[in-house]
Amino acid sequence: MTARVFIDGAVGTTGLEIAERLAGRSEFALITLPEERRKDDAARAEALNAADFVILCLPDDAAKTAVAMISNPDVRVIDASSAHRVADGWTYGFPEVVGRQAVAGAARVSNPGCYPTGFIALLAPLVRAGLLPANWPYTCNAVSGYSGGGKALIGRFEDDTDIAFRDYGLALGHKHVAEMQMLPGLTLTPVFSPAVIPAHRGMVVEIPLNLAAMPTTATPDEMRLCLLDSYAGSEVVTVHSDAPDELLLRRSMEPTDRLDLRVFGAADGSQVRLIATLDNLGKGASGAAVQNLNLMAGLPETAGLRL
Repeated sequence: MTARVFIDGAVGTTGLEIAERLAGRSEFALITLPEERRKDDAARAEALNAADFVILCLPDDAAKTAVAMISNPDVRVIDASSAHRVADGWTYGFPEVVGRQAVAGAARVSNPGCYPTGFIALLAPLVRAGLLPANWPYTCNAVSGYSGGGKALIGRFEDDTDIAFRDYGLALGHKHVAEMQMLPGLTLTPVFSPAVIPAHRGMVVEIPLNLAAMPTTATPDEMRLCLLDSYAGSEVVTVHSDAPDELLLRRSMEPTDRLDLRVFGAADGSQVRLIATLDNLGKGASGAAVQNLNLMAGLPETAGLRL
């Protein structure tokens, strides 16, 4: 049976990539609105309630409004905004962390943020296993390609080619922090330091650890083994055992839905750098939405993904 899918916000970066991944798949039929009716609330409400699955690629307030417009109880929703990531009644759409069955059976799924995807993937298994403490003041340093900032930031970087680095979130309290704290079960709010670089896509997320100062410690090898066990069998998440001298983001990066994790340890085991690399538009956005949609529709988890 073909499932009807409506992408509300289909002309944005995330929506376009989701539609591209679904194109040609016989399991889904896209409900589309003509350009002149795309912002017509009556037309949107009709499409929202006619779909089997709705994927919201909207700003937070618009996503909340769209959910309120759904009166059909059979409509299942994936929200790619940050509006519902820590909201009651919503399942956090990270199947490798919350469980595939939880996502598969959910009526309301909130896609993880791109930066939190790397942070949570690295930290949640280690805290749950007791290898790292929940009550530690973690920091997260991360850089992303500019495509994650939407049309305005894309235009800014493409118009001003002199920008080499954009540090932001300097007032702290970034909207991603709530999910970064909730999913690993942290008692203290992590310090999140995001930045943007002049590359269209790609992302590096890092958690530096001074193990010598921590009350609960594990060796780098124990951490790596824990992550390997946590993601065993995953076709999306790969835990690498190598420790290269450098990790690169390239402007020519091809789209991918992979998530790669590494543990770098000092020779004496006193310090560790946990590092995740991913495509902010792949596992960080569109790819995650398609993975969640596959599970909710009872299809192979990686169908249509770029791995």
